[in-house]
Amino acid sequence: MKILMTASEAVPYAKTGGLADAVSALSLALAKLGHEVRIVIPRYYGINRGELTQVEGAMGVHVGGGEEWCAVYTTALPGSPKKNPVQVFFIDHEKFFGRDGIYGTPSEPDFLDNPRRFTFFCRAAFQLCRKTSWYPDVLHAHDWPTALVPVFLKFGERHGAFANTVSILTIHNLGYQGIYSKDNFWYTNLGWNDFYAAGFEDWNMMNLLKAGLYSADKLNTVSPNYAEETKTHVQGFRLDGVLRHRSADYMGILNGIDSALWNPKTDDLLPQKYSVQDMSGKAKAKEALQREFSLSGKSDVPIIGMVTRLTGQKGVGALFGPAYGSAWSICRDMNLQFVLIGTGESWCENELRSLSGRLSNFKAQIGYSENLSHLIEAGADFFLMPSQYEPCGLNQMYSLAYGTLPIVRNTGGLVDTVSNYNEEKGTGTGFMFNDLTPSAIYNTVGWAVWAYYNRPKHIDAMRIRGMKQDFSWEKSAKVYIAMYESALTPAPYGPL
Repeated sequence: MKILMTASEAVPYAKTGGLADAVSALSLALAKLGHEVRIVIPRYYGINRGELTQVEGAMGVHVGGGEEWCAVYTTALPGSPKKNPVQVFFIDHEKFFGRDGIYGTPSEPDFLDNPRRFTFFCRAAFQLCRKTSWYPDVLHAHDWPTALVPVFLKFGERHGAFANTVSILTIHNLGYQGIYSKDNFWYTNLGWNDFYAAGFEDWNMMNLLKAGLYSADKLNTVSPNYAEETKTHVQGFRLDGVLRHRSADYMGILNGIDSALWNPKTDDLLPQKYSVQDMSGKAKAKEALQREFSLSGKSDVPIIGMVTRLTGQKGVGALFGPAYGSAWSICRDMNLQFVLIGTGESWCENELRSLSGRLSNFKAQIGYSENLSHLIEAGADFFLMPSQYEPCGLNQMYSLAYGTLPIVRNTGGLVDTVSNYNEEKGTGTGFMFNDLTPSAIYNTVGWAVWAYYNRPKHIDAMRIRGMKQDFSWEKSAKVYIAMYESALTPAPYGPL
C-alpha cells in the first residue's frame, strides 16, 4: 500500500526527541516489508538545500483566504532498501520554517505563529500529493503539528483522488496538544461549523490535537499501557474523555528500536563489541566509561547510568531537587558510581554541576553526545528512568539490548518492556517502583545494588534475558500494517 508520513521531525534531518526516530524507523521498516512509503516534513533552516534535489516548479497552498507559495525538495532516506527507497519531501517556506528551532527557541519556546506554520504545512501535504500525482492509501499523521491532516481529509479533501484515503493519527506524547487562540482558526480555511464538528473547541481555545483525535479514522499511541493510561483522568491531560469515546478505534503499538544502530554486536562506538555468547566487551565498556568520567576504575562497583532530558516529565525533581532529591543520599549511602549526560531546565543543570563537584562517585556532563550515550548504555550496570510519565521510552530498550538493567517507574511503555525482578525466583529484566518520590527512587536503587552484590547470578541471568528480547521495528511495523488494513476495510452494513 501507499503510505504518506506527515511529521514535524524525522532523523537525520530534524529532531527534538523520540518522534523523529520513530517516524524514520517505522518508514524504513514498512518499506522493507514491501510498502511504498514517503515522508513529508518542513525544510527547516538547519536542513541544507544543497544536499537535496528540488522538485521542479513552485507549489501554491490555499490557507488564510489566499495562497502561500513554497518550494519542494526531496531525497532518499538513509538506510532505505535500494529497490524500494523511502522518499523524503521537504516543504520549503522561508517565512514559516527558515529560522532556528522547530517549535521555538530558548528565548521563545513556542513560536507565536505555530498554529499558522503547521496549518500551512498540513495543507501543503495534500498539495504535494497533487503536485507529484501520487495519492496515498494511508495518511499517517504524528502528534499535534500534523493533527490537522486527518481534519482536512475528513472536512474537505475526501473526494476525487483522496476518496478512498484513510487517516491515522499517532500520539507520541499527549502532554503536547497544540492549544492556541481560536483567532488562528480562520487560517485553516474551514468553516465555523467545522470548528465545532471537528472538536477544536477547548475552553474557548483551539486544540489541534483534539480535533485530530475526533477526525482520524484510526488512532494509536506508542505503547499498549500508555494507551490505557491516557484514557484515565490522571494521565489523560483533559482528553481522556475523547479517547474513551474513540476507544474502539484506539490502540497502543509499542515503538521499536533501530537494531542496526543500537546493537552491542555491531556497535562501532564501543571499545569492544559483545554479545550474549561473549560479554567481555561489556567489561571493557565499563572501564572506558569510568575513564571518560574520571571515576575510580573499580570493576566490582555497580554503575548507575542516565541519558535524559532534564525536565519534570523525566522525574528529575524527585531525583535531583535541591535539599530533597534522592541522588545525594544514593551516592552518599551506597557503594556505587553514578554517571549522567543530559540537558534541560537550568536549575537541574546547576544542581548536577554542584553534585559533580561535591561527590566523588557522581559525574555529569551537560549536553548530548551520541558516543557517550552508547558508552553509558554499554558500560553501566543499571539505567535509571524515574519518569513521571513515559509514553513508550527508548532508553530502557537500548539498555536491555546492551545487558544493562533498567530501574524504572511503573508507567507507560516502561511497563510493557521491563519485567520486575523477583528475588526469590531470579526472574525479571529490571527493577520497578510505583510512586515518584525521593524515597521510592532511593529504595529501588538500593534494591538493585543489593541484588548486584548479593545475587550476582540473578543479575547475570537478567542481563542475558534482556539481551534476547526482540524490540525490532519489523515486529511493530506488522501491527501498524494490520491497523492500516482495518482502516481501509469498509465497515459491513448491518441488517436491513
